[in-house]
Amino acid sequence: MPAANSTTQFRLFRNGAPARGRFQWLWARWWGKLLVALAVLIPIGYALLWLLILRDLPSVDKLRTYEPPLPSNVRSIDGTPIHSYARDRRIELSYAEYPPLLVRAFLAAEDKSFFEHGGVDYPGVAGAIVDYVSKVGTGKRAKGGSTITQQVAKNLLVGNEYSPTRKLREAILAYRIEDALTKQQILELYLNQIPLGRNAFGVAAASRAYFDKELDELTLGQSAYLAILPKGPALFDPFRNTERALGRRNYVLREMLENGFINEAQFASANAEPIGAVRRQTPRFERVGGYFVEEVRRQLIDKFGESERDGPYSVYSGGLWVRTSYDPRLQRYAQQALREGLIRYDRGRGWDGPLRHVDLAPGTVAAESRGWLQPLLDTNIGLDYQDWRAAIVIAVDAGGAQIGFADGKTGTMPRSAAQMPLRGKGGTAFAALKAGDIIAVAPEGNGFGLRAVPRVSGGMVVQEPATGRVLAMQGGFDSRLNSFNRATQALRQPGSTIKPIVYASALENGMTPASIIIDGPFCVDQGARLGQKCFRNFGGSQGSGPHTMRWGIEQSRNLMTVRTASQIGMERVVDTINRMGIGKYPPYLSIALGAGETTVQRMVNAFAILENQGRGAPSTLIDYVQDRHGKVVWPENWRPCARCNAPDWNGRAMPRPIVRQRQVIDAVTAFQMVHITEGVIQRGTATVLRDLGRPIFGKTGTSTGPTDVWFIGGTPQIVAGLYIGYDNPRSLGGYAQGGTLAAPIFKAFAKDAYQGLEVMPFRAPRGVRFARIDRASGRPVFGAWPGDDPKAAVIWEAFKPESEPRRAVARSVAPEAVVKPREARPVEGRERQSDSDFLQRQGGIY
Repeated sequence: MPAANSTTQFRLFRNGAPARGRFQWLWARWWGKLLVALAVLIPIGYALLWLLILRDLPSVDKLRTYEPPLPSNVRSIDGTPIHSYARDRRIELSYAEYPPLLVRAFLAAEDKSFFEHGGVDYPGVAGAIVDYVSKVGTGKRAKGGSTITQQVAKNLLVGNEYSPTRKLREAILAYRIEDALTKQQILELYLNQIPLGRNAFGVAAASRAYFDKELDELTLGQSAYLAILPKGPALFDPFRNTERALGRRNYVLREMLENGFINEAQFASANAEPIGAVRRQTPRFERVGGYFVEEVRRQLIDKFGESERDGPYSVYSGGLWVRTSYDPRLQRYAQQALREGLIRYDRGRGWDGPLRHVDLAPGTVAAESRGWLQPLLDTNIGLDYQDWRAAIVIAVDAGGAQIGFADGKTGTMPRSAAQMPLRGKGGTAFAALKAGDIIAVAPEGNGFGLRAVPRVSGGMVVQEPATGRVLAMQGGFDSRLNSFNRATQALRQPGSTIKPIVYASALENGMTPASIIIDGPFCVDQGARLGQKCFRNFGGSQGSGPHTMRWGIEQSRNLMTVRTASQIGMERVVDTINRMGIGKYPPYLSIALGAGETTVQRMVNAFAILENQGRGAPSTLIDYVQDRHGKVVWPENWRPCARCNAPDWNGRAMPRPIVRQRQVIDAVTAFQMVHITEGVIQRGTATVLRDLGRPIFGKTGTSTGPTDVWFIGGTPQIVAGLYIGYDNPRSLGGYAQGGTLAAPIFKAFAKDAYQGLEVMPFRAPRGVRFARIDRASGRPVFGAWPGDDPKAAVIWEAFKPESEPRRAVARSVAPEAVVKPREARPVEGRERQSDSDFLQRQGGIY
């Protein structure tokens, strides 16, 4: 009966019984219940899978065009890499650039069946699940069981969350990655991005971080060591966990042997190797450039941003290649000259205290504890002047001080080597030392001696006037002591270095180098509240009567300057100052004496504009910026100069680089001022430079106090400028002047920088008229010729057309008598010279 009943129900089901009857017949059987359950659970499960896993799963397509975060690299003027802006060590290589033995080491350590599986290693996953279940609730982390493809998914797409959900997402993405990329492309992504400790991402970066080698220089043992690091760089630290690291490395070597990647001889040799790692070290190039490369970094961040979220060309992720105008040779000379000038001024003034003080925890005063090392490293203080070093005082006793260095080594400084007086307080420097002081020392005898880093500071800029490119920049004594760049960030009063700009405005408004100006008392009424303001020359002089403009500039006479500025109008003066890029100031007479604040970089650029016949633009440190693929992304509309570097002339028109400059002031005016300020070197306030033996123009400056001293000047090839002063302005001493402090620093720089450069005169633009004048009175001279004596009474002066002094002709004299040529006759034992003779001797440049 049961069988018959069952048969009857099936026939009803088959012959179209009502739906309810069909369902009852199906539900009465166990497999029917299973089918119904599956029909309900599968959609629910898929919905949950979509909601929890697949809904926001990243697209694998982004891996096809994946561009990893890469540091930006800086090149010098000749293309040599000098610095890298990086928070991580990263080097990107193609798969073909990785040595095959290195690749096999990683396969042996991480995924032996990589070329066989489809993205997931099922035995490995099963083992990971068992391990995970066994460790639930213990707080221990289960082993991963991930293939290299899964690790790529984790590192680049999923993240490092520790959960079963992440592993499932990782496995699904691994399948998709295998469909989208070749095995070689997957390995390339893996080897370029795997984190390996010491801030190194990728194997090439780790090779430099751990062994200071390129990949093709690694031994087999070193390659195997790098292959163990994905399991945990800290676990296998070559110095703290040497035995564990050796054991794991040798395991990888055995795996390579068993898988046929190496032979017995290679295994035996590599197994006997020590790890051979180097200690943590500063990345290559990090100390090159100092203030210059830091200023480049600031400009790049302003333009492109700092991190990935700021755009594709960010400084720390965009992989930019930055070509700069940095000249290592000139930078070395500028740095040396400024440092030695600061030390020379500060010498004999005593010790001004430690560079910094850090608190050392109890128990760290013992040298062997090395507890002092990390506090020292955290300060990031360093010195690279001669043999000076930064050190931390570990302990002080009656006989001397024990000191430690950033490399972990220690030394002693005897009491006798720290006996310089303590500035402003009395006593000796040694008596003021205490544990935790960070000081400057240098080798002295069998120990070290204390050194005083000058507290006076300054900035220096070197520029190519024809292009406006900054070739060197020094913003203080050492950028690792203080990153504040005094060449670009310090706003200081330029003093008398502003005077050539003031007089250039006068030349543009009708005056000439021979114009007579009164050097005498000059007062202005400032209103009932402020009363009368009377100006003085430097040193309090009340003036010396009428003189030429040239004399007033050469001798830096304040009274002549303010009188000139008042005569032409301060509105015109500040307009010229603004056009020259120095700054925007109110039209006050004190601005004409350098009371308005500006920077060394702006002042040097203004003088470079004068030398460049009035053409210029804001100075630049960056020539161009390329993205990681070599495309120039800045400046906008950049165009290469085709055939500029051609070895031979092809007979066509000469290629011309794009000039991004404009005419700032009249070309003749600019040359006149250069010609006048050559006299500052020959017989003015900077005669210390006269023996350099080449045409040089320039101007000294001393601000009120004096708090700052300046010199700016140069040749047709190089213009440089600097100032010296305290960061918190205070008097440098009554004797301090630009000609006695700043000009000698420029001279020290110029002696080296100009060596080998052609001695060139300043080129006059079209329209300049040269005339012989009496240097004192500015009157024309016709019976004498300029000589080589810097203080000769007769000189050549540059004038604009129709502005040169002329000899008055008496009305009673017949015109024929004036124009009738005279026979040439010997003058003082030599033939009489003509103006054309002078021009020919100068190469026709006028």
